[in-house]
Amino acid sequence: MEYTRHTLGNGLTVITHTDNTSPMVAVNLLYNVGARDEDPTLTGFAHLFEHLMFGGSVNIPDYDTPLQNAGGENNAFTNNDYTNYYLTLPYQNMETAFWLESDRMLELDFSEESLAVQKKVVSEEYRQRYLNQPYGDAWLLLRDLAYTTHPYKWPTIGKEIRHIEEARLSDVKSFFYSHYAPNNAILTVTGHVTPDESLHLAEKWFSPVPARRVPVRNLPVEPAQQEARQLEKSGNVPGPAIYMAFHIGDRLSRNYYLNDLLSDILSSGMSARLFLNLVKDKKLFSDLDAYITGDRDPGLFIVSGRLSEGIKPEHAIKEIWRELEKLTETTVQPRELEKVLNRMESHLVFNNMNILNKAMNLAYYQWLGDPGMLRKEPEIYRSVSAAELQAAAAEVFRPENCSTLIYLSNGGRS
Repeated sequence: MEYTRHTLGNGLTVITHTDNTSPMVAVNLLYNVGARDEDPTLTGFAHLFEHLMFGGSVNIPDYDTPLQNAGGENNAFTNNDYTNYYLTLPYQNMETAFWLESDRMLELDFSEESLAVQKKVVSEEYRQRYLNQPYGDAWLLLRDLAYTTHPYKWPTIGKEIRHIEEARLSDVKSFFYSHYAPNNAILTVTGHVTPDESLHLAEKWFSPVPARRVPVRNLPVEPAQQEARQLEKSGNVPGPAIYMAFHIGDRLSRNYYLNDLLSDILSSGMSARLFLNLVKDKKLFSDLDAYITGDRDPGLFIVSGRLSEGIKPEHAIKEIWRELEKLTETTVQPRELEKVLNRMESHLVFNNMNILNKAMNLAYYQWLGDPGMLRKEPEIYRSVSAAELQAAAAEVFRPENCSTLIYLSNGGRS
């Protein structure tokens, strides 16, 4: 995938990829700020801004209406590492996207009324998704159990609901001007657009936005876990569930690719080990999954599932360990490894078929340091050997590297 890259005078990185198979243009704006950049006493701010950014900017009180009138659609997401805003619209109306995004980068329509509305929305989301939903607070508990130091201790929604409910306008403004800046953002434009057109519009609309003083990120390093941790929680849930978290390497390490493949061996598809052995054959779980968080800093390998009726958590955990130990004791057979590699490669290829995914992926890999990683990653996965996977499994799947949350129903342990 060919692209051009240019940096404006204010520090904004602009990347353009031309794809004339579509009459549309996708515009993606990635801000290098996530939940890990929050003050531990003021968490949930990155996610709060995902809402505030749609509440009107200094010169445009209504974001959605002009975009819809231009035939566009938009959305956004926040995670612990970064915040991403994206939209698609017809080529002939693409300047609308530059106008809208540059104005809210310049300054939001900060007011007590606007903040009160969005605080209410986010607080209600916190209650609905995390406090009043079965197993909803599992990630709140699991992150706090697995991390002792690093700000991955809290999810993007925030550590406590009161942090949002008590947020002051001065705190919100300070967070905005510290992170939402051209020198802390990546703009990608893909579709029916030339690099010259994209750069012209970027210069016209974004160049007037001043660079800002972005704090140097200096996050505490999570110490190696030295002992097994376990927590039990009872709640109004249909039945027991198990969540196991293992520490793994960061997104740019080879360890990431090894654990990504290990998670696929365990749970990708109906022929994966956990489904075949523990769901289908032994019927210990109604569902069981394994995946990695893929965080920029050292993340987690998660194994989670809901138990079948009558199954004791202790027995289910023992059987999970049995499956994990198989990966440490014997090498993966060539046919099984080839299967997960084929699945991985097809996912990487098909994930770059449409212009929006291309825009998002170019921004993401630029954020990682190199958009060219899009081409390199299939080769990295293909270079992994069965012996490497076995060694990685032995390194990760150790009791002292595991934090286990047992979520019980109010009725008891089975």
